[in-house]
Amino acid sequence: MNELDAERQENGSAPEIEADGAIAPAAETTWAEAGKEAAADGAVPAEAEMARDEPELEEAPAVEAAAEAEALAAGPALEAAGGLPQEEPDDGRKWYVVHCYSGYENKVRHNLEQRIETMGMKDKIFDVVVPTEEEIEVKDGKRRTVERRVFPGYILVQMILSEESWYVVRNTPGVTGFVGMGNDPTPLRPEEVAQIVKRMEAEAPRVKVTYKAGQKVRIIDGPFNDFIGTVANLDMERAKVRVMVSFFGRETPVELDFLQVEKA
Repeated sequence: MNELDAERQENGSAPEIEADGAIAPAAETTWAEAGKEAAADGAVPAEAEMARDEPELEEAPAVEAAAEAEALAAGPALEAAGGLPQEEPDDGRKWYVVHCYSGYENKVRHNLEQRIETMGMKDKIFDVVVPTEEEIEVKDGKRRTVERRVFPGYILVQMILSEESWYVVRNTPGVTGFVGMGNDPTPLRPEEVAQIVKRMEAEAPRVKVTYKAGQKVRIIDGPFNDFIGTVANLDMERAKVRVMVSFFGRETPVELDFLQVEKA
C-alpha cells in the first residue's frame, strides 16, 4: 500500500471524477466566492503546521485583488500578452487556480511540493506558483520597491486533473478548494496564463498610486517641488498625473510622473 492509498484509507476515499471531468463531492469554491472570502476578515487557521514562518510580502488590498480575480475568471477578451514561457507538452496538463488561506500562500506551496514528492505525483502535478510582482511605492518622501502577491489567497497549480491529483492538492494543509464552476475545477485559458506571466516578468516595477482625482497632493520632485496641488486626472498607461497648481494666482496644469507626487 503506497502513501496515497494509506492516506485515502485514513481520511476516506477521494471523490470520483465523472465522465465529463466534474468532481462528484460537495461543490468547490468558485473564483467569485473565493474572492469574497479574500475580501473578508479571513480567519487565521489554527493548525500548528500553518504557523507563519516566511518573510512578509506586501499584498494587494483584498478587495482589489478579488475584483481582479473575478474579472479574470469572467472570461472577457484579454489583450494579447505574448506567448507562454515555454511550449506546453500535449499531455493534458493545465493550470488550475487553488484557493488557500490569505497570507499563507508560500507555506501552502511548500506543503504541496512536499506531498507531490512523498506521494510520487511528479508525473501528474508539475508546478506550483505564487504569482508576485514588483511595485514601487512612495512613503514619507522615500521610494521603496516591494514584492507583492498579485492575487492574495490564491496559488496556481499546473497538473493533469485526475482523481489522484485532485485528492493530493485538495487535501494539502491550508488549501480550501479549487476555483471553478460548480463541481468542476476550471482550468485557466492560455491567454490568461500569459497575462499573469507577463505581470510577473515585467522589467519595470509597477508604481503604487495612493491618490486619485480630486485629492490634494504634494509635489516632491522637479521645479514645482513642495507645491500643493489638486489631482486633475491620472494616465495609468503612461504613469503620468496631471496636477492643478496655483501659480501667480492662476490654476496651472502640470504633468508629472507618478513618483513625483505624494498624497498631501
